[in-house]
Amino acid sequence: MQRVLNSLKRHKKAVSAAALLLIVALIFGVVNSRVIIGASAVNRNLPVYCVQRDDKCVSLTFDAAWGNEDTEQLIEILGKYDIKATFFLVGAWVDKYPESVKQLADAGMEVMNHSNDHAHFAKLSAKEIASNINACNDKIEAITGVRPTLFRCPYGEYDDNVVITVDGMNMHTIQWDVDSLDWKGLSAGQITDRVTSRVTGGSIVLFHNATENTPDALPAIIESLLADGYTIVPVSELLLDGNHYIDHTGRMCPSSAA
Repeated sequence: MQRVLNSLKRHKKAVSAAALLLIVALIFGVVNSRVIIGASAVNRNLPVYCVQRDDKCVSLTFDAAWGNEDTEQLIEILGKYDIKATFFLVGAWVDKYPESVKQLADAGMEVMNHSNDHAHFAKLSAKEIASNINACNDKIEAITGVRPTLFRCPYGEYDDNVVITVDGMNMHTIQWDVDSLDWKGLSAGQITDRVTSRVTGGSIVLFHNATENTPDALPAIIESLLADGYTIVPVSELLLDGNHYIDHTGRMCPSSAA
């Protein structure tokens, strides 16, 4: 009898181990299923990271959330080369530096929305997102006379809810495909090398105002891009008109290329 019981126990353990292995295999197969991954990628809502273009157009963008030490200097440098850049402003920054907002607009820079208070938007409801963006839009429009049509998420954080909500406001969510990392205290040479080595046609470059070495790097970056045949335009001019789609990398593409 004992021999039979031992045999049954061994059989039970073998069956349990086999069942466990089967469950693990099934989970692994589901997680790595191309169908599921493909569906997830297709259904995901992405901001615009860059734009598919036949020409060599790029955009320089600046996020303004905290200080204001170099805004006038940036305007002067861009003006020297007749470059129009896009500045994404936080509403609290607009409140603190309204004269700088007007200077940017008067200089022909594109003044767009970077939220009202630099909140973590992926944690907000659709109603909270819309209210936050509209609050900043109202402030910018009151000074410039132009209501922003572009939005950049604070911290670059977003989810489907953020992108869908912004789209529903007839605005584009704008990210970047070239990060200068100027906020990390890189030298002017390092910033220049990072940007010029990564830019391609349709790129959106991220800078910040009130950073230590961006003004020193900017002339060399602009001169290098112009020498390489690039045209520098505001983001709204970089974006495609007509039907388009955002591919799995965040590139805005004409629908005819789908």
